[in-house]
Amino acid sequence: MKYYAESELIINEDGSCFHLHLKPSQLADKVILVGDPARVNTVAAHFSEIECEVASREFHTITGYYKGKRITVQSHGIGCDNIDIVVNELDTLANIDYETRTEKPEHRTLTMVRIGTCGGLQPDTPVGTFVASVKSIGFEGLLNFYAGRNEVCDLELEKAFVKHMEWNPLHAAPYVANADMNLINQIAGEDMVRGITISCGGFYGPQGRELRIPLADPRQNEKVESFEYNGLRICNFEMESSALAGLASLLGHRAMTCCMVIANRYAKEMNTEYKNSIDTLIKTVLDRI
Repeated sequence: MKYYAESELIINEDGSCFHLHLKPSQLADKVILVGDPARVNTVAAHFSEIECEVASREFHTITGYYKGKRITVQSHGIGCDNIDIVVNELDTLANIDYETRTEKPEHRTLTMVRIGTCGGLQPDTPVGTFVASVKSIGFEGLLNFYAGRNEVCDLELEKAFVKHMEWNPLHAAPYVANADMNLINQIAGEDMVRGITISCGGFYGPQGRELRIPLADPRQNEKVESFEYNGLRICNFEMESSALAGLASLLGHRAMTCCMVIANRYAKEMNTEYKNSIDTLIKTVLDRI
């Protein structure tokens, strides 16, 4: 049985995982992920009971109950690098015995739904649209550091996308991670747009925003908007869904991302007051998870 050394599995003196500062008993099977630490309170405001609350850096956690369901709400901050921390540490809480530092004999499957915001890329994804990410294209290359990435990725879509984009070899190799389709059907229902999401390694240049530094490919967004694969189009830009879907698949968990469009890059519209309206998406996910 594999033993996880102290340098690899870092456990705090109080028995909590290194970054999240959570203990195994504090994690529910159903997990809602949000980027903004303050949004954890927005989600938990709907709980009938709060069991515990932990905060460390950008990682804010509340576990409680909603309509009889035990749910953990976990913030992850911005970017796939933070998702790498959060998903791996949540998995250790579920599937590694912290006392013996060995894997538990029975796998515990987590259901993780990320609620986020995004930029819409199509005429039918105006501000306010809810988008469910069926497939996510990772621009940041994180999953390429893990064995087994080819087994959980859509390799044919990767090839088609690289060809369509005339991919710059200086960029990280893109990967295409699949969300859990049963979970997509459970959460997205009939009222969310389903499509491909691009997870970018930054907010400005990687998403085609040009300020004082010219873009390496000024036609990037034009090419992204015109890409289509087996009836799916690229609906939105965000910064986390590819790593979540890919790592969850490798670790045997169910995961998906659903976002509210707060900017439509196609129509050049922006809603900076989105925090007042995202609560509808939060309640939808709480009811369906």
